[in-house]
Amino acid sequence: MTEKITRVSTDVGGTFTDLVYFEMDMATGVQTVRTEKSDTTPPDFEKGVLNVFDKAGVDVEAVDFFAHGTTVVINALTERKGAKVGLIVTRGFRDAIEIGRGNRPDFFNLKYVKPEPFVERYLRREVTGRMDYRGTEVTALDLSELDAIVADFRADGVEAVAICLLHSYANPAHEKAILDGVRARWPGVTAVASHQITREWREYERTNTTVFSAYVQPKAERYLEKLESGLKGRGYRGNLFIMQSNCGVDSVEAVKAVPITMVESGPASGFWGAAELGRIIGEPNVLALDIGGTTAKCSLIEGGQVTIKTDYWIERNRRSAGYPIMVPVVDLVEIGNGGGSIAWVDDFDKLHVGPQSAGSTPGPAAYGRGGTRATTTDANLALGRINPDYFCGGTVKADIGALNGALAELADKLGTAPVDVARGIVRIANSNMVNALKLVSVNRGYDPRDFTLVVFGGGGPMHGVALGQELGVKKVVVPRGAPVFSAWGMMMSDLRRDYFVTRLLDATDHAGLDDLLAGMMDLAREEFAREGVEREKITMRPQVRCRYQNQEFAVEVPIEAGRIGPTEIQAMVTSFHEVYEREYTYRLQAEVEIIGLHLIAASEVGKLELVPMPVTGAKLEDAVKGRRMVDYATEGVHEATIYDATKFEPGMRFNGPAIIEDPGTTIVVHPGNRVEIDTFGNTHIEIRG
Repeated sequence: MTEKITRVSTDVGGTFTDLVYFEMDMATGVQTVRTEKSDTTPPDFEKGVLNVFDKAGVDVEAVDFFAHGTTVVINALTERKGAKVGLIVTRGFRDAIEIGRGNRPDFFNLKYVKPEPFVERYLRREVTGRMDYRGTEVTALDLSELDAIVADFRADGVEAVAICLLHSYANPAHEKAILDGVRARWPGVTAVASHQITREWREYERTNTTVFSAYVQPKAERYLEKLESGLKGRGYRGNLFIMQSNCGVDSVEAVKAVPITMVESGPASGFWGAAELGRIIGEPNVLALDIGGTTAKCSLIEGGQVTIKTDYWIERNRRSAGYPIMVPVVDLVEIGNGGGSIAWVDDFDKLHVGPQSAGSTPGPAAYGRGGTRATTTDANLALGRINPDYFCGGTVKADIGALNGALAELADKLGTAPVDVARGIVRIANSNMVNALKLVSVNRGYDPRDFTLVVFGGGGPMHGVALGQELGVKKVVVPRGAPVFSAWGMMMSDLRRDYFVTRLLDATDHAGLDDLLAGMMDLAREEFAREGVEREKITMRPQVRCRYQNQEFAVEVPIEAGRIGPTEIQAMVTSFHEVYEREYTYRLQAEVEIIGLHLIAASEVGKLELVPMPVTGAKLEDAVKGRRMVDYATEGVHEATIYDATKFEPGMRFNGPAIIEDPGTTIVVHPGNRVEIDTFGNTHIEIRG
């Protein structure tokens, strides 16, 4: 038996690249966990990953398991730095991607302009051939038309080909033939068809998703190949797993084929980690909040389950409809409020925070790297919430002069004192984040008082208690290793794939649903077998997509992964009414119909299991670093006790006001809050009544 098992995970964020190192001594049962952060290095993100390995002193040759999350896909989309794409569609549907939907948010703006498609019209080509919505061929496919299409694409400098045909979710035969035809005529070209990504209806969403996957595929492939090469060059011989947007990991080869599935890989791992942490500490209902350097993201976890949806959009805001991506993505709300979010004053002398970010270069003014604009981090430093002598864990000397200058500039515009500007920045940032948390809770029929708020990322612990007090949650939990919690969550993830299929069935058709489920489970087993996963190690969790007859909106109803008969389908219908009422606040006396199935298939690939922290008998006083005056922004200035988080042990208890200093973050404990360190080193903060 191997004496030691070593696992590593890394997460590339907009500002920092995080690493978690885990080692288990099989003989003694002793666990060693280390964390590290280094600057993200765009556009060569793999350099930041290798840098953080060096900084952490990790011996790559000794690593058995490596999981990786990255922002390379979302960055390529938002920065418009992808491949030149050619699109092949069914005849008559050339402009579906440009027509889009009528969901313009700025409805009364007569000058509203739709988001431009990622494929110009001259690069959209049509082929003869058609399937109907049941998958029956209506018009035969004419593959001879591909000769001219491929020749034109090559002449126009196309780098990737996207294929999306009408109703291919029901029958992908025509798409498969075109995909094979393109590759035969153009060996080595990047090509992807919609059936490889999704088997759901909605032509616009499916087409745009296919285009996006083709758009990012060359860049994602290069990135993953460079990362693989860099790791192998240092002696790594284990498996490389990539974090997906569905809270699971997948093999690097599978991700190279369809890289769009990792569009939100970083946030997904953090929320999965929050769900697993909730399971460990006995809190299955969790509001999870991740505050990084650039953004804040939140999600709701009920009964230990993270909600996965395919109705995901990027760049959607009050002025733009954005772009749909129909892949399994954790249900989240994201706003431009992080530690590096820039404070600014508009033409009406109103203070705002974000969404623009200072990033890691130049970063907040206090970083001393040339930044001149005040950020949320600067405001927390100015209010004494962050220790200037322990800035960034003592690795950075705070540039107080630059900080004061940045706040003074805003104060002059607003006609107030710099300290009032700092308080305003913190209050506005908190307000923005409370509104985001309400979008995933109150707006969906959930009462925050029934949930525990789990906060992580570099900025989560700093704002978590204030947000928890505003929402009235049960308590706030700061995980041990909160600054790198997304990377930690990857070690808790399973090898997971989500299968979606559209099929219209009556809610009484138990035989049809049984056949559909059996076919999907067989497909999942076949794919997992190709990854070397044994049948008995695969777990299946099916969810039926139902709606009231002829309505637009559907909900997912869980069912057992077995034979479906009259009793099972009646129980499903009963559950549907309950789930629908919770989501939309009413139920109807109307027929129910099935529109599809969502199958979650997963297998453990070495999930990290925590062991309790050792207890040496150290006293709480040993963790006290001193005291200082802290401005709590909304509760005045108080003398707070300062604690060193690295000296905490399970069972330690104390009351606020307090500041807990960790090398990667700061926990702000407000007056009247009660703090307890649990068995695993997590910080539980009871909100005062």
